[in-house]
Parts: sequence; structure tokens; C-alpha cells
Amino acid sequence: MRHFYFKFFFILFLPFAMHAQTLDTLVDVGSYHMHFKIIKGEGTPILFESGADSDGTVWDHLLEKIHTVTGTTLITYDRSGFGKSEVNPMLKNDSDFGILNGITELETGLSKLGYNKDLILVPHSYGGFYTTLYASRHPNDVKYVVRIDANLVAHYTDEVLQMMGAQGVPPKTPETLGSYYLGTTYPETVKLLRTIDFPANVPVIDITSPINRGFPDFYWALVQNAHKDFVEAQPNRVQLIAEGSGHNIHLDNPGLVINAIIKAYAHTLNENDKKVVLEKALDNAIVLAIAAKKTETEMKHSESDLNDWGYTFINNQEIEKALQVFKLSTMLFPDSSNAFDSYGEALLLSNNKSEAIKMYEKSIELNPENENGKAVLLKIKQE
Repeated sequence: MRHFYFKFFFILFLPFAMHAQTLDTLVDVGSYHMHFKIIKGEGTPILFESGADSDGTVWDHLLEKIHTVTGTTLITYDRSGFGKSEVNPMLKNDSDFGILNGITELETGLSKLGYNKDLILVPHSYGGFYTTLYASRHPNDVKYVVRIDANLVAHYTDEVLQMMGAQGVPPKTPETLGSYYLGTTYPETVKLLRTIDFPANVPVIDITSPINRGFPDFYWALVQNAHKDFVEAQPNRVQLIAEGSGHNIHLDNPGLVINAIIKAYAHTLNENDKKVVLEKALDNAIVLAIAAKKTETEMKHSESDLNDWGYTFINNQEIEKALQVFKLSTMLFPDSSNAFDSYGEALLLSNNKSEAIKMYEKSIELNPENENGKAVLLKIKQE
């Protein structure tokens, strides 16, 4: 039903000063340079791995909060061809720019900076591949991993790779070299990762999104099963479901991500230092809870915004996108009759009558006075 509007939002943090020294530098990794940003501190450093087509800046909004509580060193960087990092001019073949080359560049940069020993790793999306490979090469140096909806090779079957290949890769231009090489070498990356086991000794917090962002049902099942199997494979792995968050959990629910990272960091401390950090973490959690409640209060009309956004896609004949928006709306607002009514309408437009019936029935269950829903449901069942 069309009477809502949508507005994206992110949780805002209370401002505070950070007095730690920040190093923003280009490191020579072999006659070309890789860009690192380091907030210096004491303790086990935390290295952040961004997703595909992203650079280190995607983590900037989290760093001050994490550093305030932990006081440890935080490291972000840009992979070859992304952000401020250069591309190795000595490599001539596209296949040379695969993940093994990327890991070697990272290892070289970390070694030159003096951060090539104990690390906590925080990967998002494609960064999960980098973390798996890095941990397999340095199993005793990786002290904890906090995965943010990060890739697992188990959900990249040959069929999935074929589907990805059919979509093509970005053009090879000076501005898109990073994306081009990542896409071109993706199949070989997957094949390599299939031969590598994540070290059993490394504890993991695996934070995942419950929202299918437009994947075919079979692939979404692969993703969910891969995370389940990964966590259940070792007793030192736990899964956290980021309810209401999409793939970019670090944007949708930064409080969850920050506190998970703090928990992982505390695991590396002695009992006295752990107590100090956890006391700071409690104060941090209070600030985050206040910020989250403030956002919730300010965004009381976000359901209507979301609904309106879905109908914009329908008006533009983008039914698949509309389906994802309306499905998200039913997950964020499970008590809303209108959310299920709108999702039912989009399902009907996509000729999925069986699912449309379920949505209209749910809408009427939530609001027995939904006469429009009753009329549509009756018409569907008579056809």
C-alpha cells in the first residue's frame, strides 16, 4: 500500500577527541607504494580488511571509538589499485595480480611498518578471503578474527562462479584497475581458497546479516550453510546474527561491530588489563545505546520511507529491487500490516502468486480491517 516514504540512516556517535598519533603513509613494497593509515597505540594491533571495490576509508567511522576503549594500534590500508595504493608496474599479466600477490604486498608493508607479528583481523565481505589466506600463512600470529559478513569459500561453487563470470568484469582503465584485477582473478582466488583450511587455533566471532540482498534462493542457502558449518567446525568460533542489518553491518550496526572487536581484543589481555578494558567497554556500550535510541526516536517514520522507496522501484519497472526493499521492510517491521501488503503486491507483479498469498494473509492477520488486502487475496484465489 502506497503511503510511506524512506530515508536511510546510520547510527551517530557522540563527538570526542582522540589524542593518539595517526600515521597516514605510503610504504614502498617494491618500487611502488601501498597506502596505510595507522592509529598508534599499545597492545595487540587490529588490522582491518575492506570488501571488494572498497579502500580503507570504510572503517574510519569506527576507529576512534575502538581506540578510546582499547588504546591499541589500529591499521587500515588500501589494496593494490584501490584508494591511494599503486599497482606493481613490473607485473604484465592479469593473472599476476591475484590474491597471492595481494597478500605478499600486505606482508611486505606490515613488515616494513613493524606490525608483522601478533594481530587481530577484522575482515568484511571479500576481505574474508584475505583473512583466511593470511591466517593460514601466520596461524600463530593471528590472535583473533572478527568477521563482518565476510566471504567463505564454501558458498562459491562452480555454478556460482559461472554466474559471476556471465556478469563480466569492470573495464580495464587506470581508474578501475583494482576492480578489474579483482574480478578477473576471482575464479583463481576461489580455487586457491578451496585448498586452504582456516587455522583451528584462531578464535573467531562471525557476524552475519540475515537479509538476502537479492541472491537466488539456492545461493542464499549456500551462504547460510557455509557460515553455520564454519562456526560449528570449532568450539572457539561463535556466530552473531546482526538482526535488521544488511551486508554492511559496520555501517548499519556499528555498535555491534565495535563491541565485538573490543571483546576480541580483551581476549588477548591479562586479567588486570582485561578488567580495565571491559569497564571502559561498559561505558562505551552505554554511549552506543543512547545513540541508537536517539536514532530510533528520530526515525520513527522510516517504515513509510522504505515503503515509498520500494514503490519507486516498481514505477521504474525494477521489480527485483522492489522485492528486496519490501522484504527488508517486513523484517524490520514484522508487526506492520502495510509492509506485508506491499511485499505481497510486489510478489504478485513478479508472478509469484503462492508467496503473494502468504504475504496478503499475513497482512490481514495483522490488520483484519485491511479491505484492500482482502479484495486482492480473493481475486488471486479465484484466478
